[in-house]
Amino acid sequence: MKLNMENIIDKKDKTLYLTLRKRWFDMINDGIKTEEYREIKPYWIKRLEGRKYDIVEFRNGYQKDAPKMRFKIEEISIDTGNIQWGAENNASYYVIKLGERL
Repeated sequence: MKLNMENIIDKKDKTLYLTLRKRWFDMINDGIKTEEYREIKPYWIKRLEGRKYDIVEFRNGYQKDAPKMRFKIEEISIDTGNIQWGAENNASYYVIKLGERL
């Protein structure tokens, strides 16, 4: 049996776990939405500032068997977001740009 080495994740990779509403989960799953936003508030500042994440794992809900998907993270920056993807006009967010799906 041949293993697909591209999908094997190094144990040293740091994963960011995020729960999404169905609308955003489906848009990411369908390849429409290519970035996720988090407000610049104390909770996210503590969780994102000064940390390096390699992978993001999205869950659709909190159930034990909730659908999941994983992506490499291209970058996390502070920027404005796309209004069609849930951002408010002219508001700044942590923008998590998604790379390859794992």
